[in-house]
Amino acid sequence: MDSKQFLNFDVTSSGGIPRTSSYPTVSPIPNRLLGSLKIDTGNSPISSLSTQFDSDTLSALSDSQETLSGASPSCDSLQESNHHFHRSFLPQNACWDQETRHRLLELETRLMEHDGDDEVTTSKTPFGESSRPTTSGQRNRPWSQEGQGSEYTQSEVKRVEKRHKSMEVETSAQGFPTSNLKQLLIVSAKALSENKMKDFDHLIGKARSCVSISGEPIQRLGAYLVEGLVARKEASGNNIYHALRCREPEGKDLLSYMQLLYDMCPYLKFGYMAANGAIAEACRNEDQIHIIDFQICQGTQWTTLLQALGARPGGAPHVRITGIDDPVSRYARGDGLEVVAKRLALISEKFSIPVEFHGVPVFSPDVTRDMLDVRPGEALAVNFPLQLHHTADESVDVSNPRDGLLRMVKSLSPKVVTLVEQESNTNTTPFFNRFVETLDYYLAMFESLDVSLPRNSKERINVEQHCLARDIVNIVACEGKERVERHELFGKWKSRFTMAGFHQYPLSSYVNSVIRSLLRCYSEHYSLVEKDGAMLLGWKNRNLISASAWH
Repeated sequence: MDSKQFLNFDVTSSGGIPRTSSYPTVSPIPNRLLGSLKIDTGNSPISSLSTQFDSDTLSALSDSQETLSGASPSCDSLQESNHHFHRSFLPQNACWDQETRHRLLELETRLMEHDGDDEVTTSKTPFGESSRPTTSGQRNRPWSQEGQGSEYTQSEVKRVEKRHKSMEVETSAQGFPTSNLKQLLIVSAKALSENKMKDFDHLIGKARSCVSISGEPIQRLGAYLVEGLVARKEASGNNIYHALRCREPEGKDLLSYMQLLYDMCPYLKFGYMAANGAIAEACRNEDQIHIIDFQICQGTQWTTLLQALGARPGGAPHVRITGIDDPVSRYARGDGLEVVAKRLALISEKFSIPVEFHGVPVFSPDVTRDMLDVRPGEALAVNFPLQLHHTADESVDVSNPRDGLLRMVKSLSPKVVTLVEQESNTNTTPFFNRFVETLDYYLAMFESLDVSLPRNSKERINVEQHCLARDIVNIVACEGKERVERHELFGKWKSRFTMAGFHQYPLSSYVNSVIRSLLRCYSEHYSLVEKDGAMLLGWKNRNLISASAWH
């Protein structure tokens, strides 16, 4: 059985969403910083961090078998999945008419039952390919040092410099057009980077008066960028998350926010589908499979894979899942690893597949070979879902834990390693370039969220504040070990994996076709580009998420 037979177009999966917005040592933004944000959501004020919403359509995952399918409500039947799909928060635009919903559900059914070699066709889909030009593959070139230790391939240097140059403006505050908030934010960061505090104070005051967490994408993003810049100026970036306490959402509420993010855009679905498809292909004929998940979260991200493996014509394989668990996963889940074990046990019983779970409650860089209990005769699959960028590299720690972790995984001789990461360069670039890159990256993401929910929606405000804002502030305000959001472009990940001894594993063309079908159901502005052996998911002219496989 290959990926065609158990790649499920499960648009309702949510429970195992990696919490991309945080890290074990990171707590929320203090109310002091966000309390000053301009909120325009009607007559009722909304507290920036304690805003709650009531939704009948989203429930937190629990220990019960009913909510076991919270990440994949199709566990009981396709009808159950269909019902949940229609109830979920879906993009509220012209794309989501009744005919499109029906076609998407029909596609989901076909994918679960597909046995042939032909790809899924979508000739009746009214949405055209993305207008974003496809970038041809480029050969990987040697890394060169740029500026203060930043590393790029030559092609990436040109691309980033071109983008930064097009966005950069003069830093003088005299006669600056406040109507252009993007330029105002950039010039504020430029003044701060050059230690021109008088100019910075003047500019940031103007910027603060223009932002709104319920406004246009640049206004919403600007609200968090402003607070990050102020925190950086006050040198509070390093203790912003530790010095002050504020109310955090409970685990069940946080899961609701992440569920919304999952439903609103295809980024997380893309990562799961790409990883499951690669593992499906690599382990198609294996009777003993061991999956090491470096961010286990709910564990329900494996529901679809286990369901299909349980229905394999030759009989279900024995599957072991080792889940790496840190305080972030536990906090988001609202409980310990025993909850994951119970969920996987229910999945095992439901789909008649033997599943053994082993939890490893440590930080990823601290994982050792002995903790993983690798056994002879098992096909080993390792999954890094939007997580590896949290591990420090040589620019932070001379021991280079990031590359060290990859070398340790290579020593296990895995059949396949899957990597899903943000396609952004915020690791070793100097502050100003990093700020412009962050603005460019998250502006594309905030624009894509506009397709899903109204701008004055409390649900969308909660998603952006609890799932994205802390990443943004951490990138802008923090340095050294306190800056844990250290994204790298795929070219650099490719270099790291190659130096660790890995070779790229070809991604399935069938998975590619399924993901393209998924994107058409959201917006014509989403794009999927194949480049250097990876799949890159983007919004308009900006790649946002990369997925690749290695062996």
